[in-house]
Amino acid sequence: MARTHRIDTVIDLELFSRFTALLTGLCGARRRVGYHIFHGEGLWRGFMLTRKVHYNPHIHITKNFLSLIHAAFAKEIEVPFSKIHISDSEVKLEQAIINPDVLKKVLARIEKKASEAGIPFTYGKDRLILINPNASDLLPQRRWAQQRFSELIQAVNQRYPNDLILITGSPAEFVYVDKVRSVANVKNALNFAGQVSFAELPPLYTLSDVMVTNDSGPGHFSAVTPLRTVVLFGPETPALYGSVGNSIAITANLACSPCVSAANHRKTPCHDNVCMQAISVTQVLDKVTVQLQETDKAKGR
Repeated sequence: MARTHRIDTVIDLELFSRFTALLTGLCGARRRVGYHIFHGEGLWRGFMLTRKVHYNPHIHITKNFLSLIHAAFAKEIEVPFSKIHISDSEVKLEQAIINPDVLKKVLARIEKKASEAGIPFTYGKDRLILINPNASDLLPQRRWAQQRFSELIQAVNQRYPNDLILITGSPAEFVYVDKVRSVANVKNALNFAGQVSFAELPPLYTLSDVMVTNDSGPGHFSAVTPLRTVVLFGPETPALYGSVGNSIAITANLACSPCVSAANHRKTPCHDNVCMQAISVTQVLDKVTVQLQETDKAKGR
C-alpha cells in the first residue's frame, strides 16, 4: 500500500523497535527518518534509515520528536541528526476543538449520575474534580496505591465538600475504581469508569476543574484541553515524559528513579514501588489546591 501511494517521507517515532524500522525500510520512501543506535547499547536497526537521528535521553520526548522533524526537512545531511537547539517555546500542542453538542451530552450524563446518587451539583457553581487511579498493566509500578487514592478523595471532599468528584477509568477498570470509591465512602464521589468514550475525553476534561492521575494516558490526553492536572511519577521521570499541558508533576526523586527507559524496554526488576509510596496524600492535596486556585482565577470564581 505504501509503495502504491509512493510515499516520499516516513518518520519512525519508535525509539528502538526493529519491527517499525523494518516497515520503514520496506515502504519504498525516499527519505526514511528515525532513531539509530550508533555506538550505544540496545537494538541495532540495520540500514533501513536514510536519516539517522540521535535519541537524547536527557531531553523531553517532545524535543526528541521535533528533532526527527528537523532531520526530515534538513537541507544538509548530518551525522548524527539533529545538531540544533530546541527551545521550550517550540514545544506547542494544538488544543482540541470541542463540539458543543458533545460537551452538552457529557455534562448531561454527569448531571444525571449525580442526580441518581442524590448529589446536588450545579455546573459552574460547584467544581468538577477528576481522580484517575489506575495505570496500564504494562507497568503496574506506576500506580499510587488504591488506599492512597481513597484517602485523597476523603481529603479533597473534606476541603471542598460541595464539589463533585468523578473517579474515572476505562470500562475494564470499573471494579478497580469501585474499590477506591467504596473505601473512600464519600457521597460526593462517583464511579465514572466507562462512562465516556475515548473521543469524549476532551469534552470531559474541558468541563472539569482539576484531575489527579498516575503517570498514564489521561495525563497526556488532557494536555489538548485547558484542564489543570496533578500527575504522579515514580518509575519514569517527568523530565522526559511530563505532560506538556497545565500540569504539576510530583515525584519522590529517589536514587533509583527512573528505573525504566527506552534503553531497557521499560522493564524493571522492582516489585516494591517505594517511589510511589513516598508520595503523600498531603503533597497531592496541596498541589490540587494550587491548581484549583488557578482554575478559579481563570473562571472568575
